[in-house]
Amino acid sequence: MKWIARHSGPLGRLDCTIKHDKYVGYYLYIYINGIDTYDYLQDSFEIAVDQALEQFGVPKDAWRKADGAE
Repeated sequence: MKWIARHSGPLGRLDCTIKHDKYVGYYLYIYINGIDTYDYLQDSFEIAVDQALEQFGVPKDAWRKADGAE
């Protein structure tokens, strides 16, 4: 499963992705102005969304399932 969010903040344009890996958890990727800048591993989708909100200001309602994501 994969989710995406886009947000503009003080750092610039943020393109964010959360990818689920059934063996290890949820990867949160943060791209700032198109550059892969941060990646984090979390235990749940909710924790990854909370981290994106707290650390980068990405609203919880900005997240959408990626087209074709299973």
